[in-house]
Amino acid sequence: MAIRLMLADDHRMLREGLRRSLTDEGLDVVAEASDGEEAVQVASTVLPDVILMDVTMPEVDGVEATRRIHQRHPEIRIVMLTMHADQSVIAEALRAGASGYLVKDCSIEEIAEAVRLAANENSSLSPELANAMLKEVRQLDSGSGEVDAEQLVTKREIEVLQLIADGCSTPEVAEQLYISQKTVKNHLASIYHKLDARDRTQAVLQAVRMGIVRLN
Repeated sequence: MAIRLMLADDHRMLREGLRRSLTDEGLDVVAEASDGEEAVQVASTVLPDVILMDVTMPEVDGVEATRRIHQRHPEIRIVMLTMHADQSVIAEALRAGASGYLVKDCSIEEIAEAVRLAANENSSLSPELANAMLKEVRQLDSGSGEVDAEQLVTKREIEVLQLIADGCSTPEVAEQLYISQKTVKNHLASIYHKLDARDRTQAVLQAVRMGIVRLN
């Protein structure tokens, strides 16, 4: 079954171009929105699998729209597509619930792959995203809330986290650690619980903050 995709961008020509190109890539574009407020309303009606969301839009911006949609429908995955590679914007988009982040100079193939990864909850960390995480980590007060990582997560869970931080999907983690995909998913469920994270991106961000894993 094709991934049901929604486009949210205030530039009509860009939406039309994306619709044609991503349809050619095998994705099912089921809805469009021209601003953040409309995106929130349409998402609640259509319930797409993934939303490709612009950041800068009139009325309500993409980050705030992402926050509202994620609060109401956490099962909808949102990939940010924007001209902005500003690290603070990327970090804010993540906190709002975005699953991925792409800049508009990427290829259609890269966009389609990011959508597929998001739909399968295998979002990879782009270089821009990794840089945003690292910057946020450096700005944290190193003396606050220190935790003994080894007492919180197991050695195997750290190995899983590190591979996820390196951009590996569930099948790739399973292959590299010689375990089943179900075991990887069980480890991830345990990690989410221990780190109070809702998804892979949040888990990696929290793990980097705690010094459990590193971003290369």
